[in-house]
Amino acid sequence: MRTSRLVAASLAGAVSCGLVVSTTLPASAASAVSTASSSKPAQGETLKLPAPTGRYATGESTFRLVDNSRSDPWVPNQPYRELMISVFYPAVHTGGKPFTNQFPAAASALIGASMDSGNSLPAGLVNWAATKTHSVQDAAMAPGHFPVVLYSPGAGDSRDSNITLVENLASQGYVVVTIDHTGEAPGTEFPDGHVVDNAPLLAAFAQVGDDQAAATVLLTKVMDVRLADTQLVLNRLSSLPHRLIAGMNLNDIGMFGHSAGGFTAAETMYHDPRVKAGVNLDGTLEFTENPDGTHLSDVAQHGLKQPLLLMGSTGRYPSSIHIEPSWASFWQHQKGWKADITLNDSQHQSFTDAEPLLAQLEGKVPHSTLTYDNGTVDAQRAVAADRALVDSFFDRFLKGHDNHLLDGRGASQYPITFVKQTVKQTVK
Repeated sequence: MRTSRLVAASLAGAVSCGLVVSTTLPASAASAVSTASSSKPAQGETLKLPAPTGRYATGESTFRLVDNSRSDPWVPNQPYRELMISVFYPAVHTGGKPFTNQFPAAASALIGASMDSGNSLPAGLVNWAATKTHSVQDAAMAPGHFPVVLYSPGAGDSRDSNITLVENLASQGYVVVTIDHTGEAPGTEFPDGHVVDNAPLLAAFAQVGDDQAAATVLLTKVMDVRLADTQLVLNRLSSLPHRLIAGMNLNDIGMFGHSAGGFTAAETMYHDPRVKAGVNLDGTLEFTENPDGTHLSDVAQHGLKQPLLLMGSTGRYPSSIHIEPSWASFWQHQKGWKADITLNDSQHQSFTDAEPLLAQLEGKVPHSTLTYDNGTVDAQRAVAADRALVDSFFDRFLKGHDNHLLDGRGASQYPITFVKQTVKQTVK
């Protein structure tokens, strides 16, 4: 979790610990949904996600999960918690079949409004409903028994905000489950067509204002909800359709996430040993507006037995064990394998789809607009580095295949710096 311009713009800095909260408000949300559902075709630039590099084609299936044991913390008067997940997986040959949309139709209007606002893009410049994945809906799963990796997005982001890394992992032989934390994402669309926005959460942050103690309470609540969401997903993996379960190795589960999602991955590992390995993409590990080591999480205070990779940025709010107090505490107490790697010349969003997508707007918006959240790192090199490190990590700890990239071998081809690393616990 790191500070984002989305937060500064909408909440005047009320939450600056990187909860990337959507600026979409109820009125604009209703307008966006209405626009998306109209018969007039959408205009604007169509952006393309980078193709996966693995040997497998990929499929995507989506599911609604319901937890009747808890009321929804963000949806008023709803006595149950409902989530949407997407499952990306290795598929048999899918040539000639249409790819899925990155964002569901109705939700794309809300997500697009948030993306435009958060990145200072002219409204309508990008047709966010038009971006395609490289996956085929409900495609037949490839033969095999594949490790499972969960993905948690940053606060205020959709589960579909990191298809670049998710699809690539699936193409390399993983089943990847992405989680929408309902009420945080700008819009979560359910099978019956209803869409949940994040207006109540925005209101909660606005009410906090400059009250630091209240902010810590709210941030703690956000993370508690995320932890419960993730445990629900873990509990329901074995209840997915047989066509997917047959190819899932539920004995080897990993997790990664960006910003608040990286925090979620690490905290989940602390509380749930089913998750054997994790990656934190630029997420603080404490419950404060400005990370200062005063409200450290359990994982920051005690570390893990499981391996965790820290990947940080160098921009306005750099993350490394020498700068970020919660990372330094985690490093001191970590018992399992650990490494801290910086993506050079990067910003907070350099670990998400914003990096390859916004780069395609070069010449259409001021260059400073593109570099504010993505940094000056070359987009193709950033994507290559992010993919290589995430793939290498999970290959090492979930498959027992080590290409030694995380030991520094071949690292010079990527725009990365090893802040610090340890070399142990190589196989799963």
